[in-house]
Amino acid sequence: MEHVSFLVTAVVITALAFDFTNGFHDTANSMATSIATGALRPKLAVAISAVLNLAGAFLSVAVAKTISGGILDEKAGLKPQIVFAALIGAIVWNLVTWLRGIPSSSSHALYGGLIGATLFAVGSHGVHFDVVMTKIIIPAVASPIVAGAAAWAATKIAYRMTRKGDEQVNSRGFKAGQVASAMLVSVAHGTSDGQKTMGVITLTLITAGSLAPGSNPPLWVILAAGLAMALGTYVGGWRIIRTMGTGISEIEPAQGLTAQSAAATVILTSSHMGFGLSTTHVCSGGIMGAGKGRANGVVHWSTARRMAYAWLLTLPAAGLAGGLGVLLADQGAWGETALGLIGAGVAATIFVLSRRQKVDAANVVAHEITPASPVPSVDPAAPAAPVAA
Repeated sequence: MEHVSFLVTAVVITALAFDFTNGFHDTANSMATSIATGALRPKLAVAISAVLNLAGAFLSVAVAKTISGGILDEKAGLKPQIVFAALIGAIVWNLVTWLRGIPSSSSHALYGGLIGATLFAVGSHGVHFDVVMTKIIIPAVASPIVAGAAAWAATKIAYRMTRKGDEQVNSRGFKAGQVASAMLVSVAHGTSDGQKTMGVITLTLITAGSLAPGSNPPLWVILAAGLAMALGTYVGGWRIIRTMGTGISEIEPAQGLTAQSAAATVILTSSHMGFGLSTTHVCSGGIMGAGKGRANGVVHWSTARRMAYAWLLTLPAAGLAGGLGVLLADQGAWGETALGLIGAGVAATIFVLSRRQKVDAANVVAHEITPASPVPSVDPAAPAAPVAA
């Protein structure tokens, strides 16, 4: 029992560490275009986003229920080791893609880790594949298309309505709208992604017998998950902010407003329906749609293709990592310890590599990104802020 209690504690801490990486990995979803157009200063943008991510975590538990009692069968012999291995795999994928500046899905990394670890540990009967299809796979395909189409149409309308107005006045108005829409996306992100860690911790407590099957996340779980994500958001995922802000398309304030508004609408609607969609997919789709909605608008399709490859790889890669991890964790205390050390070692290595070419608040929008370079190099002469994500 002492071993189980220690493992549950370790899983909760690891889940909050994943939530922290989710925060800085996905900050770009809400603030990248506002930073790129100058509507918000970088550090102010991430501070606002952090507060609103925390607030959004309290709005719903529908997605948390999808994880804790939806995609996996709680009665199939699930155990804390499965969740621990899944989290290690998801964290590693988040850090690898962050290092490369690729806006992949933290949500799908978590889902992939959980599904892979469960398949390796208890077999296919432990996964509800019908729920995976309806609440994860289909939304993953549909949501960026819906957001992109909505942003494209809204951009067309916005430019048509303001084509005879004063350009500077229009720009100021659109920037104000960008700030409001960015705040809405931040709330939506907290509502959607904050719940995923809540669901993981709740699932762990259920497998350990601390909660009854079907339970909602306790208040302390909601608060802890919201705070972890808010802290990660405040650190600022500058590498991915750079890619989302200027690497996909050259975004003007009007396009930033339409992209963010479309994304927020899709995310909030889906969250309250319990769909475990990716905010990264939705926001990226919105940016692409807005990019093509402006006359002579440009989308850097080479960047988009690399993002699409990462999206396709996320579920299977995280699933394989989670599956191999649970084989190690199942060996007992030494295996769990070894898995934790491997995860910590990978994280430390990636952090050291990231310091060689820092991207931070001082240089996140300082350089143009060409279509051939989705992960731009950083000018060594650019000033660096004292803290970099």
